[in-house]
Amino acid sequence: MQKEPVIITVASGKGGTGKTLIATSLTLSLPEGVQYLDCDVEAPNAHLFLNPAWKEEIPAGIVVPRVDEQVCTACGECNRVCEFKAIVVIADKVLVFDELCHGCGACSYICPVDAITEIQKPIGIIRKGKARNGTTLIQGLLNIGEPMATPVIRNLKKEAAAGIPITIRDAPPGTSCPVIETISDSDYTILVTEPTPFGLNDLKLAVGVARQLNVPVGVVINRADAGDDSLYTYCRDENLDILMEIPLKRKIAEGYASGKGLIDILPEYRDKFIDMFEKIMGGIRP
Repeated sequence: MQKEPVIITVASGKGGTGKTLIATSLTLSLPEGVQYLDCDVEAPNAHLFLNPAWKEEIPAGIVVPRVDEQVCTACGECNRVCEFKAIVVIADKVLVFDELCHGCGACSYICPVDAITEIQKPIGIIRKGKARNGTTLIQGLLNIGEPMATPVIRNLKKEAAAGIPITIRDAPPGTSCPVIETISDSDYTILVTEPTPFGLNDLKLAVGVARQLNVPVGVVINRADAGDDSLYTYCRDENLDILMEIPLKRKIAEGYASGKGLIDILPEYRDKFIDMFEKIMGGIRP
């Protein structure tokens, strides 16, 4: 019986922890049969390390409402059901604010006279290509000035190829809606952090998000020798597996700045990433 594909998300509570370094290095350590979803759509950068040949580009969008003023009775039902105040009724006029719309469709569904239709509004693009070691890279890119990344991530996830056994998702930093969309339906989440007060604070938030989503979590500590023991105490108290520790080395920073993955800079880490992957898989599918 063929096993179901596995989805591993690499996330972090804050930016600058080395999330993409871990995600790309894990991907490059594995054999062919991996797809990489760069869900950090406001600033995707995995392509700088995976060096893809882009083969396809498709628009990503969100549905927004349009009101037929000849049919509309200004009853206010659309205004009432909109959680985000993207559609409001002022006197006998209906105003639509595309930037606030989340594309849920409630307004068109509730309209008693069918005065509301939906159109597709482009807000970004999805790129597909083949990267190093045969990895399928799918990247989302939010258009400049657009306020919501989540719809592009949702589009990106739909473009993931079926049948590829391993999917690595590179999440946006933080713990807001785009991160939740990326982590949701994952089999496992690697949280990349650093032993600093900011790193610990934001790790706690990220662990809380993953647990609310019922997704198992492990921790990678980057720049492991740069701080104190508070992070280790927290991981021990919360029964969090420390999957890997990476030291603070100038050589790593210089290589990363020039577009090299960790296994290019320190080849001995390839085996460490493979061991980490096998430990994760053992926890998912004992």
